[in-house]
Amino acid sequence: MILSLVAGLASGLSLIVAIGAQNAYVLRQGIQRSHVLLVVAVCALSDLVLIMLGVAGVGVLIERAPGLFEVVRWAGAAFLLAYGVMAAVRAIRGTQAAQPATGHQGSWMAALGTCLALTWLNPHVYLDTVLLLGSLAGTHGADGRWWFAAGAGLGSIAWFAALGAGARFLAPVFARPGIWRVLDGGIALVMVALAVMLVA
Repeated sequence: MILSLVAGLASGLSLIVAIGAQNAYVLRQGIQRSHVLLVVAVCALSDLVLIMLGVAGVGVLIERAPGLFEVVRWAGAAFLLAYGVMAAVRAIRGTQAAQPATGHQGSWMAALGTCLALTWLNPHVYLDTVLLLGSLAGTHGADGRWWFAAGAGLGSIAWFAALGAGARFLAPVFARPGIWRVLDGGIALVMVALAVMLVA
């Protein structure tokens, strides 16, 4: 059981640490100190739900419903492309993100909506959590698979919490507008690349 837990933790971290839409958004919100707890909680809980669904065998149903996956794939690509374009516009114009000192953090509903969309409209999340982790969990037997899921879920919670909390230490670096342009440019490249990969 402990081995399954550790295997789940290692597998979860190996997939989630990669640069992606969720991580880029959590990083940006963390640097701004804008609704960080909400964003971290949504990302972690969403991952937990998807991991549990994968372990429960929902991945098999998704594989048997290619039409549904196609809808999610194209919707996700459109959203990622739109978010990437917005980040590119900020980078080009040099629009500096709100700093904690300004007191303006934006709407919590906007942060929630963006976070949910980046998570649930991103087919890569389904591939990583539901299909891949679900398949790996199946190799640990009837009981071990849930320990594997617990390990993967723990990895997700730990990573998003660390990313959200740790990003605040980068705030002094991002006091210069030019650095925000670099970050937004990088986010734009990641989002557009992910969108292209989804439809390629």
